[in-house]
Amino acid sequence: MSPVLSAVVRPRLSRPSWLSPTVFRTEVLAGLVVALALIPEAISFSILAGVDPRVGLFASFTMAVTIAICGGRPAMISAATGAIALVVAPLAKEHGLDHLIAAVILGGAIQVLLAVLGVAKLMRFIPRSVMVGFVNALAILIFAAQLPHLLGVPWLVYPLVAVGLAIIVGLPRLTRAVPAPLVAIVVLTVVTVVAGAAVPTVGDQGALPDSLPVPGLPHVPWTVQTLTLIAPYALGIALVGLLESLMTAKLVDDITDTPSSKTRESWGQGVANIVTGFFGGMGGCAMIGQTMINVKASGARTRLSTFLAGVFLLVLVVALGDVVAVIPMAALVAVMIIVAVSTFDWHSVAPGTLKRMPYGETVVMTVTVGTTLATHNLAAGVVVGVLTAMVIFARRVAHLVEVTSVLHPDGGTRSYSVHGELFFASSNDLVGQFDYANDPDRVVIDMTHAHVWDASSVAALDAITTRYAARGKTVEIIALNRPSARIHDSLAGQLGVGH
Repeated sequence: MSPVLSAVVRPRLSRPSWLSPTVFRTEVLAGLVVALALIPEAISFSILAGVDPRVGLFASFTMAVTIAICGGRPAMISAATGAIALVVAPLAKEHGLDHLIAAVILGGAIQVLLAVLGVAKLMRFIPRSVMVGFVNALAILIFAAQLPHLLGVPWLVYPLVAVGLAIIVGLPRLTRAVPAPLVAIVVLTVVTVVAGAAVPTVGDQGALPDSLPVPGLPHVPWTVQTLTLIAPYALGIALVGLLESLMTAKLVDDITDTPSSKTRESWGQGVANIVTGFFGGMGGCAMIGQTMINVKASGARTRLSTFLAGVFLLVLVVALGDVVAVIPMAALVAVMIIVAVSTFDWHSVAPGTLKRMPYGETVVMTVTVGTTLATHNLAAGVVVGVLTAMVIFARRVAHLVEVTSVLHPDGGTRSYSVHGELFFASSNDLVGQFDYANDPDRVVIDMTHAHVWDASSVAALDAITTRYAARGKTVEIIALNRPSARIHDSLAGQLGVGH
């Protein structure tokens, strides 16, 4: 084959965007900032779960590195999280670390299974008002998590946080060459070390590991009894982790105006948890706070930042633990406060927006926020929010069914026309909209502008027919569309309606 023809036939391989010097620098610096922010969070979540800080730090490393390769949403950060810590804490307390690790591995396997079953497609049933409530509740929780670092601390912490906030807000107006959060961390660390200031540091949060994680299997009895014990916790890990991860992925999609594969993200989370369990980690899922640092504050857009966040985390805590330990918590608190403020959807609570927004939408958002804050569980907030939205939607649609009638000139036939969607909520009112006693001997029900959705609707039509039949009158149902006719023909007269 000639060189020219070979060049034509050979496909041109696209060059990864992160190979661009500008993008590469952004991704590397973003990964470093996220790694620094992950350290105190991972330690805190380890304490919350009742395990050694090393368990949370190793989990954050393995989750970030694995999801960077397997995940479906570039630039999203996955690591040890508070939601997973809350799920596994009772198991760790009562049965120890090995049972927790076994639950994490099983939870990851369940996530892979759910991905194969297409659970990611359920994201389309989450209304926008629930998404807004999820984001706002998350912002409040992120801010609330900083309060313990601001109460009962030396007075010097407050000016340090103020300086950190000023750097993060003001520096981008001068230059975006270096992420403002990284500059704030470096500046405040240098100031406190040089001045010898006695303020809380990362090292005060817990011991940092001095060795690499080693793979292995948990030391638990491989019996049905063990499976029965860890299965509920594994299911909780799978469901909570998937819900938070898919919601976060959707949020990043909106921020970056780019699509992502939710199915790949689902099984990627499962693989990441399985790998994390084999390395002795506590499991995790997507982290909205660190993801916002990566995407919004640092401008990262590729998998490289996620991968390097995990790598830098391990390097920092193992090789540079003494340096990381002296970083003042005030610097990281300032970063997280900015993340909380920028994450909150302020437009959603503006008086003008609330005035124009339908009452039901505001209720759903408020219920989502309230449930999340009450339970400290984002998954619970989303589930309750979706259920509330379903109830409000059902009530609203139930009253949109309209029945009109016309008496034929000969007086022997009355035609009813049904408009709207017939399902369990709306069909209950349908039966009462016919004049059984005074109608002529022949009744025609025109369904041209209606749709039958469920057995309740068929039962309602059967009840109407039965009531007319009891008076010696005949009913003809016409113009059903194909799906409605299919469900009506298969169920009509089979539901045992006795009216």
